[in-house]
Amino acid sequence: MGIFNFLVQELAIDLGTANTLIIHKDKVVVDQPSIIAINRTTNQVIAIGHQAMQMHGKVHEDIKTIRPLKDGVIADFNAAEQMIRGMIRMINPGKRLFSPQLRMVICIPSGITEVEKRAVRDSAERAGSKEVYLIHEPMAAAIGIGIDVSEPMGNMIIDIGGGTTEIAVIALGGIVCDESIRVAGDEFTLDILEYMRRQHNLLIGERSAERIKIEVGAALPELDSPPEDYAVNGRDLMTGIPKQITVSYSEIALALDKSISKIEEAILRALELTPPELSADIYQTGLYLTGGGALLRGLDKRISAKTKLPVYVADDPLRAVVRGTGIALKNIHNFKFLMT
Repeated sequence: MGIFNFLVQELAIDLGTANTLIIHKDKVVVDQPSIIAINRTTNQVIAIGHQAMQMHGKVHEDIKTIRPLKDGVIADFNAAEQMIRGMIRMINPGKRLFSPQLRMVICIPSGITEVEKRAVRDSAERAGSKEVYLIHEPMAAAIGIGIDVSEPMGNMIIDIGGGTTEIAVIALGGIVCDESIRVAGDEFTLDILEYMRRQHNLLIGERSAERIKIEVGAALPELDSPPEDYAVNGRDLMTGIPKQITVSYSEIALALDKSISKIEEAILRALELTPPELSADIYQTGLYLTGGGALLRGLDKRISAKTKLPVYVADDPLRAVVRGTGIALKNIHNFKFLMT
């Protein structure tokens, strides 16, 4: 078996709505936006990842940019397959005499349906994978932040990604109760777009809204160490002329308030569903925040104030899920019971 190990390429993939990350040989080898640019007439792939993201919102009629995943699941089957193929090619840019067989572990939202699960599996198989294992995102996130998921101890993971927020209570190697809502990073971006249009009569693109979220995104209108105001360029809806305004973090906190409230309600629902013994554990261990949404300034404090429980943000929350998927792949015999 050892002799033929080089014939098998093992990949751990976090196929996210906003970003796709791939781990190969314990290293994050691909960290790209989940977007693809295609020529409309020839259906040829022009760009994938960062290059396609630079084109997003700036294309002419011969090119279209597609985000193949929506709300954590595959919305465009062919584009998803092309994107997975392209990203796998990024790992080995040089030409090879033969292509190695692929073994993949892909993480999926916990609230996914059987049809959506099938779409992920089919896309991976059509992209050249011989073996495909699926693992739930909250479970992968728990493994990624160093929790021993097989212990008889309750831990609550809140994974705020691009398309979905996954809230799960994990104990004894399984998800005891979970709540999955389709309010996450993309919804925050839309909230910012809408706020700029309504409040400042300024029309901005998705990429600009994303930048605002990163630069001055906040969950609380008052922070201990606030970021500086951010200059935003867009089109004035009254005159049609490009203009620039500055926004503060407290304005963005106001814009995101409604969506964050929905996440808080989902957390409270998940806590209500938790069996009493596990509730006692969670009181001791607190809540763990992972995913890109965990980077929102003041979010941990806001959730802590709402639940009266300690809230911890994982180290490098963006990569917690893919790290856990990589650990599960490396110790596939120990973690096979977690996979579908």
